[in-house]
Amino acid sequence: MTPIAQRNDELVDRRVLVVEDDPTVREVACSYLRAAGFIVTSAADGFAALESVGRVSPDLVVLDRMLPGIDGAEVCRRIRATTAVPIIMLTAMGSVEDRITGLESGADDYLTKPFSPRELVLRVQSILRRSVSDLTPEAAFELGAFALDPSARTIAKAGEQLALSAREFDLFSFLLKHPQQAFSREQLLRAVWHWEIGDLSTVTVTMRRVREKIEDDPTNPTILVTVWGVGYRLNL
Repeated sequence: MTPIAQRNDELVDRRVLVVEDDPTVREVACSYLRAAGFIVTSAADGFAALESVGRVSPDLVVLDRMLPGIDGAEVCRRIRATTAVPIIMLTAMGSVEDRITGLESGADDYLTKPFSPRELVLRVQSILRRSVSDLTPEAAFELGAFALDPSARTIAKAGEQLALSAREFDLFSFLLKHPQQAFSREQLLRAVWHWEIGDLSTVTVTMRRVREKIEDDPTNPTILVTVWGVGYRLNL
């Protein structure tokens, strides 16, 4: 029986690579994503994953944290060294360290096992939808040393384009649009990730990665500052 999944016409034919060594999990994930209109390729280990990224040029990668050959975190780091393709990491149930390691290696999102295949489809659609230009795209603008082009999904600092992952772009572009406003991690989780409930370390880790790319001294940030007892503020 073909699994029921909600299609999104603007995302049909986008390419998704599923990297999972468990054949049952891999087949279920692939079936639901295909039913949602995606072109799906799969790989069962880290080496095959890296080969597939180069060969297929996917629009998004679903990547298991624990893989034979090369583990998922290392695969993520190697992918991230050459491309900003969105990555959703699959992690062991309840393993906070796995989730943090995945985010620190460059993943944009994560799902804990066992996961709902329909939720996986919704997460994939949510991330890819933001890379599709609106009919009335937002205007580009400059703030301080930064130039944001929402339609091209690029941010440059002093004329040099930043190498941001999908979630890093979403977070920093949101803050660029709301300078001098303090936001809690809960508010950022809702506004950027669109999660009502989630692991707040997701925000913390992503914020740290953005600081590493925009601050002269990430250990003493002056642009993305911590507002003690509240959260974070863009100082521009």
